[in-house]
Amino acid sequence: MSANSALFECNDIHASIEDKEIVKGVSLSIKPGEVHAIMGPNGSGKSTLSNALMGNPAYEITSGKAELDGKDILGMKADERSRAGLFLAFQYPVAIPGVSVANFMRSALHAHRGKDADMADFRKLFKAEMAALHVDPSFATRYLNDGFSGGEKKRIEILQLTVLKPKMAILDETDSGLDIDALKTVTQGINHYHNENNCILLVTHYQRLLNYIKPDYVHIMMDGKLVKSGGPELALKLEDEGYEWVEAELAQETGA
Repeated sequence: MSANSALFECNDIHASIEDKEIVKGVSLSIKPGEVHAIMGPNGSGKSTLSNALMGNPAYEITSGKAELDGKDILGMKADERSRAGLFLAFQYPVAIPGVSVANFMRSALHAHRGKDADMADFRKLFKAEMAALHVDPSFATRYLNDGFSGGEKKRIEILQLTVLKPKMAILDETDSGLDIDALKTVTQGINHYHNENNCILLVTHYQRLLNYIKPDYVHIMMDGKLVKSGGPELALKLEDEGYEWVEAELAQETGA
C-alpha cells in the first residue's frame, strides 16, 4: 500500500436499525497515520455508523462499500472484521463477570494471531501496556469491567486497543463520562497506540477530546450525512457557536 492510498475507505454507506434508515450516504477516506473526527448533534447517526461498520448485527448496512487495507469488510462478520484489523471502542463498555481482564486480553490476542500463534510474549506485552496506561496490576485478575468506574472501563478498553494494535480504531465517544484526569490518561493511551501505520476515527460531541488527540480532519454529521468537512478549526468553531450556523448554511444552500 502506497503512502497516498487510503487505509480505510467507505463509499455511500446507508445503514438502518429495525428498517429505519439512520445513516443516509456516508463516504470517508482515511490514510495511514491520519486521525479523522466526526462531530454532530444527538441523533445524527454517529454511533449508528460506528456500530454498522464494526458489524454489530443490530445495525444493517443496506448499501455502499467499505474497505480496510484493500479488503472488503462488509461481507465479514464482526469477529472477522476485528481480525482484519478493525477495532471499536464502545461508548458504554459492557461487564463480563467470570472472565478476568488478563484472560480476556489473552483470548482476544490469540484469536487475532491465529490458533497456532506463539503467545510466549503475552505476559511481557500485557504488563508493559498496563504500565503505560497506569493500570494497577491488580486489575489483571479482576472480572472484565465488573464493578469498574466509567474511567476504569474506558482505560481497560484502551488497554485492549494497545495490546491488539489494530489497523484502524473507531472510538465512539470514548470521552463520555470521563473526568479530566481520566480523559488525560485515556488519550495518552490512544496517542501511545497511534502511529504512521494505523488510523483513527473519533466520534465525539466535545472539542475537549481534540485538545489531546489532534485530528487531521473534522467532519460534521447531521441527519445521517456528513454535511461539512475541514480541519481542527472546524471543531473550535462548533465549540464556540454550536450547530446553528451549520444549519443556516445548509438551509441557504438548499434554498429552504
